[in-house]
Amino acid sequence: MRKTFWWLSLVVLINLLLSCKEGNKEGATLSGLDSKNFETVIDGDSVRLIVLRNRSGMEVCLSNYGARIVSLMVPDVKGEMRNVVLGFDSIQAYYPEVDLPKLGGTIGRYTNRIAHSRFVLDDDTVRVTENNFGNSLHGGAEDGDRGWQYRVYEIKESNDTSVLMTMTAPDGENGFPGEVKASVRYTLGSDNSLRIDYGAECDRPTVICMSNQSYFNLTGDPDKSISDLRLKINASIYMPVDSTRLVTGEFAHVKGTPMDFRKEKLIGRDIDNAWFEQIKNGNGYDHTFVLDSKGDLGKVAVSLHCKQTGIIMEIFTTEPSIQFYTGNFLYSALSKKLNENYSQRHGLSLEPQHYPDSPNHPEWPSVILRPGEKYTSTSIYKFKTDK
Repeated sequence: MRKTFWWLSLVVLINLLLSCKEGNKEGATLSGLDSKNFETVIDGDSVRLIVLRNRSGMEVCLSNYGARIVSLMVPDVKGEMRNVVLGFDSIQAYYPEVDLPKLGGTIGRYTNRIAHSRFVLDDDTVRVTENNFGNSLHGGAEDGDRGWQYRVYEIKESNDTSVLMTMTAPDGENGFPGEVKASVRYTLGSDNSLRIDYGAECDRPTVICMSNQSYFNLTGDPDKSISDLRLKINASIYMPVDSTRLVTGEFAHVKGTPMDFRKEKLIGRDIDNAWFEQIKNGNGYDHTFVLDSKGDLGKVAVSLHCKQTGIIMEIFTTEPSIQFYTGNFLYSALSKKLNENYSQRHGLSLEPQHYPDSPNHPEWPSVILRPGEKYTSTSIYKFKTDK
């Protein structure tokens, strides 16, 4: 019995070494990425691929260019590893002139839209860069300085399951006041969870709201639509938008509308609803939901379920709301130069955040950060199967 045990152990070890050797030939990541394709210098700063793995076999590949998620491998119900986020196989594909959807990037200084690209802070009118129907979107601009998803972060700490990245945003960046020192820590848990901790400090009063814009597809096949995925959002209230997808400042109940995801339902069931104005305004779902979980990390804010693969993703967050976007313009946003054929509604984003346009609504949860204060935000994406 003992000889048999040691013989089997030796066979397992040899197979493991061979698979690692073969993996190195192909780039050493489960998703097939070659780390050399992510090594470059941007604005004088080095960029590289960071790979995190846990003992369960889950793997996440990250780039310090935009502190972004590049691939995310999780097991399906049969134990097969699947990449559940959209991404590219080289860093050049993430350059701003190509990656307009901002796949996997850390969004900042302010996630979502600020109306008319201005707000009042301490009796002073702040004007920020316009880049979306006269509004400011994701803290960036089409020309000149861009949002944080196109900034190189410094890798401060790194091990097999965690990495801390930091960057400094200058005072006046895209019109925003104050120098901000921001951080993003990714931690891969033994329970197949990916935790993202955001942090920031400033030297002048400013506004801040950070999030991540990964596009998920739990089928593991980017050629398949997300319409057949099943979604549950723990939210009784959503925020209506106008034709430019800017929030109107109103809060509406989801009951009796296509916005009701309090019980799990197919995303595609109401996505082309012709009579509901909000669906037409967003060309699908592109709306903020006010979470009933109220920032409690112990409560599930959102769950996404793929019957085909059996994969379930649960989101826990300290944020008061989440933006649900069904990739309605994904097909037109990607450069034709890319081999990837990502199409409309083949990926969805779920972005925990404060309410859009909060700088213009002091009655809403505050997004103001002052010197001496610390901004913190945490979101956890936990993966499991239905069997």
